[in-house]
Formats: sequence, C-alpha cells, structure tokens
Amino acid sequence: MSKSYDTTLPRLLARNAAAHGRRTALREKEWGIWQSHSWEDYLRLTSEFAAGLKSLGFGPGDVIVLIGDNRPEWLWAELAIQALGGIALGLYQDAPAEEIGYVFELTGARLVVAEDQEQVDKMLDLRQGAAAKLEYIVYHDAKGMASYDEPGLMHFDRVREAGRAEAHRFGEWIEERDPDEVCLIATTSGTTGRPKLAMLSHRNMLSMAANLGAVDEKRASDEFVSFLPLAWMGEQMMAVASALLFGFCVNFPEEPDTVQNDIREIGPHVIFSPPRVWENMAATVRVKILETTPFKRWCYNFFMPLGEAHADALFAGRRPGLFLRLGRALGQLLLFRALKDNLGFSRVRSASTGGAALGPDTFRFFHAIGVNLKQIYGQTEIAGISCIHRDGEVDFTSVGSPIPETEIILSEEGEILSRSAAVFKGYFKNEKATAETMQDGWLRSGDAGFFDDRGRLVVIDRLKDVMQLASGERFSPQFLENKLKFSPYVREAVVLGHERDFAAAIVCIDFDIVGRFAESRMLTYTTYQDLAAKPEIYDLIHDEIAAINAQLPEAQRIRRFALLYKELDADDGELTRTRKVRRGVVSERYGALVEGLYSKASEVALKTEIQYQDGRVRGMSGTIALRGVA
Repeated sequence: MSKSYDTTLPRLLARNAAAHGRRTALREKEWGIWQSHSWEDYLRLTSEFAAGLKSLGFGPGDVIVLIGDNRPEWLWAELAIQALGGIALGLYQDAPAEEIGYVFELTGARLVVAEDQEQVDKMLDLRQGAAAKLEYIVYHDAKGMASYDEPGLMHFDRVREAGRAEAHRFGEWIEERDPDEVCLIATTSGTTGRPKLAMLSHRNMLSMAANLGAVDEKRASDEFVSFLPLAWMGEQMMAVASALLFGFCVNFPEEPDTVQNDIREIGPHVIFSPPRVWENMAATVRVKILETTPFKRWCYNFFMPLGEAHADALFAGRRPGLFLRLGRALGQLLLFRALKDNLGFSRVRSASTGGAALGPDTFRFFHAIGVNLKQIYGQTEIAGISCIHRDGEVDFTSVGSPIPETEIILSEEGEILSRSAAVFKGYFKNEKATAETMQDGWLRSGDAGFFDDRGRLVVIDRLKDVMQLASGERFSPQFLENKLKFSPYVREAVVLGHERDFAAAIVCIDFDIVGRFAESRMLTYTTYQDLAAKPEIYDLIHDEIAAINAQLPEAQRIRRFALLYKELDADDGELTRTRKVRRGVVSERYGALVEGLYSKASEVALKTEIQYQDGRVRGMSGTIALRGVA
C-alpha cells in the first residue's frame, strides 16, 4: 500500500507547483519589503539551478555543501542537488574553520553554495588546505564581491543561466530518484567531540513529516517563519520536509536582529524552536514588564498567576474551577492577548519545542498566555522527531507519546531505543559509529528515560550525564540547569556534583538583562567580566538560586556557585552549535574553578583562552568569587 511519503522531496516540489501554481510558497524580507515567490517560481528557479549544476559535472552521489543564513537560495540549491541524486550538507554559518575543514576533508566536496563575502572568504582560505578539492564557490549575496576574481567563484544566477536551456529536463531527473536514496547529510550536535555526519533519505524525512502531521496538524494555508539555522535537523523537518509535504508557506526574516518583528508581521500558524528561544522570549517579557506602566505591571502580577494555575490544572488532567476560568478569560482581554500579539503568536496553532528539555516554568508561562506549546523529542538520526505531546495531554515532565509508525522501548540500562521508517542510513564514512548507534535495528539515543502511568515518555537526561552525589542521591543536572535558566538574569548554567557532597553551579549571566538591572541600581561597569564580578550581581544571582532551592529536595539543592567572567561559547568548544553544553570541555577548561567550588576558598584565579571565528586566540584571566547559598 502506497504511503504519502513514498516519494521524494523534488517530486513534491513539482506536485505543489502543478497544484498550487501562483500561490506563495516562499517569502523573504528585503529592504523592509516582503518579496514573494510562488510554487511555480520555486520549481523554475530550482530547475535552472539543477541544470546549472549538471552542466558543471555534478550528479548522483556528489556531496555539495551549503552555508549561510536562511534564504530562499538555500532551498532552491538543496532541492536542485537532490533532484540530481546528489547529497546536500548544511553547515552552521558560525562554524569555525577547523570544523568546516574536517567536513570538507571527509566528504571531498567539490562545490559549496556560500551566502556572502564572509562565507566566501572562509572557503577561499580553506581551499588552500583542508578543502583542496573544492572547485566551485557559488555565492548569492554579491555585496563586497566586485573585486573578487578567484577561479571557480561564481554568482548563483550565473549557475542558473548556465542551466536555463536544459531546465525543462527537471521532470526526467526527478523520476530517476528513489525515496530511499540519501538526500541529506545533517551534522550531529557533537557533545563529545567532532560532529558526525548523519545520512538521511527522502523517505526518512517525509515519513517523519507525515507522521508528525498526523498528530500535530499542518495545513497548506499555514505560514511558517524559518529563522533557525537550516543546517539544524529541526529546521529541515519544518522548512523543507513538512513545507513540501503539506504545501505551506515558508518565510525568511530580513536579518537575525529583525526576527521578532518579522514574526509579528507574518503571524505564523506554525512555530518550532529549541528551548533557548522560548526561554529568551519569556525572559524578555518579564524584563519589559519591569519597565512598563504601573497598571500593566499590576495586570501582569495579578493575572499571570491565575493563568499559570489554570495551566497547572490542565496539565494535571483537571477541569479548572469557575474562578480560574473567569480569571483567565478576563486576563485574556487585559493581558494575554496583547502579550501573544507582541510576540507574534496571535495566530499560532502549532507551537513546539525540541532539541533539549524545556524548563517547566517556561512551559507554564506560555500555556498561561494561551500558547499551546508542546514538547517534542527525537534526534538527528531519526529525522528529528519520535515523540510529541497530544492535544489535551500536555505536561512539562514528559515529551509525549511516540508519533504513528514509531516504536520506542527501553533497554535494561534505561536507555531510550527507537525504530521507524525515519531512522537514518548511518554515519557518512563511519561504520564503527553507525554500529555503535544501531542495536539490532533499534536506534540508541544515549538518553535515559521511562514511561509514566499514561504511557508518555519521560526523558531524564543524557545517560552519561545523570549524576550521583557521594550520598548515592541521583539527580539530573539538566533539570537544575533549566530551573536556573528560567531566571531572566541567567544566560547559561552548568551544574556539577557527580560523586561530590553537594551540587554546585557555574553561571553565565545575561549581559543585556543584568546590565539593565545594574543601570537601574546606578552601578557602573565596563565589560561582561567587570559586571559579573560585582558583589551586587552575586547577591542578585544568590537570591535567584535560593528561590529555586526552595522548590527542590534538600539533597539536590545548589550549595555553591560562581559567575563565570565570559559566556560559554560554541567557538571555544564549550557548547555545540545548538547550544548544548559540552560538559567534558567545561570541566577540563575550568578545572580550577570546579575544584574551588568544592573547597573552602572564597575566590579562585582563573586563566583560559578564547577563540574568535577567524581562528585568532587570546588569553583571558581574572579572579572569580565563590559564593555559598544558605
């Protein structure tokens, strides 16, 4: 029996162009104006680029790299590559040269689609070393490129023009494609070292999209804003697989700094973001409330607790009482509707988060204002999704139930294992890692979990990250970190305590928000390091941690903390590109600080190095205070 995903991504593009024609498929904001591209335009531009690639000698099995911000050209290029039987490989635009060089060495890629001058410069440098096989660098933002004359460097439109005469053969090429062909390589998060390259087929991506849509509806009339890196599997599953399968419109913001305003202008029906985005939005609202008029502040302080109590009742499976229903209805008129509109969520129907656990306080906040936010769970190797909350069964402890055609079991060690048509084809040129990840047809997640009494999956933490105090008490550092990050003043946190007497935390402040706090208290400061060292800021974070401790079991409370003099950074290897903490790197780099937290010292002198995107390194040093929490 044929299924909706027994096809390929380029064939879906052709189907949508035939069915929807002049309806808008893509929209990009340029110079303050939204520029629209119909499904017919989408197909035409993709066909021309595909023919252009073919004229350059590219075809089945060739790996082509894409790097840059979210732009329509990325999708045109990706679908063109796949139409020829090639494999698209997306890289994060801020990835360091070493990581990019590793990918080029491994794949032997001969062509890259690089957005602009910044990315082109990276590629030209790499071509002298790790990317020696790189023949062509295709760019689509010509600003600053007028004087460039390197071999193989060409504009995106030049490739299209070269293929225009043969673009009519696109229909022939896509009929030669098989749903089980590898069409995409996605880099894994790499919390333990260099990223691995997961190979995914058309069937992998489309089966996931179809089964997710079966329980979280997507419609052809929907609007979606693509603002997270297209190299991330989560964005691929929405802006590519789901958009092509269901035919909805994908919108691209003008710049990263304009995302919030652009979302508000579009009013998307579907939004998917990792926890850090939801946490930042909630924190921004709370900060703005502190600066607003007394009446608005009163409305927030009065109605938000009612909204959260209403949400808690629904989470617990109870019908809220009359007082809560009336309070929330009034809050909707006076507060929640305006908050949703300000965030751009006035039309949101499908809101979800994934990539890491979202703290319960952030979950509660969005449900209080009327955003039906759902947790999803999955990994790159299963095309992004294996579980999601169902409507009416949302809670903040679980990640919901498996989507259709997905099986999930637990190993004897409590590891989450998955099996479905979305499970990847293996790691590119890494059979050993593939064998370690696949176990008798089951995908090993590396996560520890269990099923609750309603059959919903609860993810505890990474199996290797679950910690045990010296007393034998087990705890999840990720859970405590999420509690800390709900504070608007905390940007990032790393909780320690394995085989120690108590839990401790290394905290990175949110420079902008803590800076506003300092200014409101007439505290002068110059740099991040200066601000993080101030006793008044230590007092502020102490009080935040004390409030969190009051909600925790005695044994799991955070007893000591330090404010790091810099933010954790992916360029320094401390975070993955999706902002997951690399605990091993942090523990090694800040070993003196970790030991200091478990001593009787009141401060520690720390030296480290920071690395810029261009590869330059400089030393950094300072004295960091160590503070106890009563």
